[in-house]
Amino acid sequence: MTRKLMMGAAMPLALMAGACATPDVDTPEARIAIPVDWAESEPETVSLDIAEYWLQLDDPLLTELVEAAIANNLDLAQSAARLEQSRAQLVQARASWFPSLSADAGANRAVGDLRTGQTSYSLGADASWEIDLFGEIGNNVASAEADLLSAGYSLADLQRLIVGQVATSTINARSIAQQLEIARSTLAYQEENLEIARWRNQAGLVSLLDVEQARTQRAQTAATIPALESNLAATANAISTLIGEPPGRVLGAFKELRPVPIPDALDGFEAPADVLRRRPDVRSAEANLVSATARIGVAKAQLLPGLRLGGNVGTSSFGLGGLFDIITASVFGSVGQLIFDGGRTQAGIDSAQAGAEAALAGWEQSILGALEDIESAAVAQRTAGERVVINEEALDAANNSALLARSQYQAGLTDFRTLLTAENQLLSARNQMLSAQADKASAFVRLTQALGGGWSAQEFPLPASDRTE
Repeated sequence: MTRKLMMGAAMPLALMAGACATPDVDTPEARIAIPVDWAESEPETVSLDIAEYWLQLDDPLLTELVEAAIANNLDLAQSAARLEQSRAQLVQARASWFPSLSADAGANRAVGDLRTGQTSYSLGADASWEIDLFGEIGNNVASAEADLLSAGYSLADLQRLIVGQVATSTINARSIAQQLEIARSTLAYQEENLEIARWRNQAGLVSLLDVEQARTQRAQTAATIPALESNLAATANAISTLIGEPPGRVLGAFKELRPVPIPDALDGFEAPADVLRRRPDVRSAEANLVSATARIGVAKAQLLPGLRLGGNVGTSSFGLGGLFDIITASVFGSVGQLIFDGGRTQAGIDSAQAGAEAALAGWEQSILGALEDIESAAVAQRTAGERVVINEEALDAANNSALLARSQYQAGLTDFRTLLTAENQLLSARNQMLSAQADKASAFVRLTQALGGGWSAQEFPLPASDRTE
C-alpha cells in the first residue's frame, strides 16, 4: 500500500462519528473582514484542475518526482505518524464515556503454625463510571476530535507544500540545465572567434587586442559552467531528499534536456471565501481553535461537582465447588466538589482561555497569509507572462544582431568589439528568456499552490460537512 493510500485511510472522520455524543463548541468568529473580490483578478471558476496541477506542466519527469514525493517523503511520514497519535488520543478520550470494569481472582493457603490445611479461593469484579454532569468528558472528546481533524488538515497542507517545492525545484533544475547548454554552445562559438582573431592577428589584419578580448570572453563564459554544474547538482540532490532517496539518480535524469514547461495561465479563480475553505492550513488552524475552545469547557468543569458511580461483586470459599454458593455485592455513588486548591483550577481556566486567544490569532494569521499568497502569486503570474513576451522580441533582435556581427567580423567589415558586444547581448538575452520562462512556470505553481492545489478531499477523506468540492 502506498503512503498516499495509507494517509487517506488514516484521515479523520471524527466529527461525523462523535457529533451525537459531543456538545457543540461555541467558537469565536474571525475579527478580520474577508474581501468579497480579489484585487488582482476577477472571481470566476478556476479554468484548470488544481488538485493535480503538476499534470498541466506536461513534464513526465516532474510528474514522476511529485508522485514519488507524495509516496516517500519522510516529512509526510512523520506527519502521518502524528495523525495516528491523534487518532489514538481520540479513542482514549471517548473511552471516558464508558464504565471501567476490572476483575480479580486469588487463592490463599496458610503455612506455618497457623496452617489449616485448606486453601481459600476468591473471585471479584469492580466497576466504576463517571457521570458527565457538566461536560468535562464531552468537551475533552470535542477537543480530541478537533485535534484529529487538525492533524489531518496539517498532513494535507504538508503535501500541498512539498508538491509545490518539488515542482518548483524541478523547474529550476530544467532552467539550470538549459543555461548550462547555452553556456556550452556559446563557448563553442567563442572558441571559433578566438581562432579567427588569432589568424587575423597573425595575418597582420588586427592587433593583439582582439585576441586578448576573445580570450577574456571565452574564459568568462567557461567560468560559468562549473558554477552551473554545481547549482544543478545541489538542486537535484535537494529533490532527491524530498522524494526520500539518496542523491544520484535524479541528477542523472536531468542530463536528458527538455525545455522549461510553459503552463497555461489561470484565467481566474473563485471568490476569497471559497478559496480559503480549500486551503488546508486555514482549516487546520480553524480546527485548532475549536480544540482550544473546547479545552476551556474542560477546565471550567473542574470547578463543578463530579458524580461517580461504582460497585463490586465478589465471592470466596474453601473449595472451588462452593465458590458461587455465597455472592456478595455492593453499589455506591459519590459526589465530589472542589473546595480549595490555591487557585490551581482557576489558573487552568485562565491558561485555556489564553490558549484559545492564541489559536484565534493563529487562525486569523493563516487567513491573512493565504490571502497574501494568492494576491502576490497572481501578480507574479501576470508579470512573468509579460516578461516572456518582451524577452521573445529581445532574443530575436539579439540573435539577428549576433549573426550580422559574426559574419561582418569574419569578412573584416567590423572590429572585434562590435562582435563581442553583440554576442554578450545574445547570451544575456537567451538567459533572460530562460529565466522569464522559468519564472512563469514557477508563478503558475505558486498560484495553484496558494489556491489550495496539491491535495484533494478524494485522497484525504474528510467529514461530509468539511469537504471542499
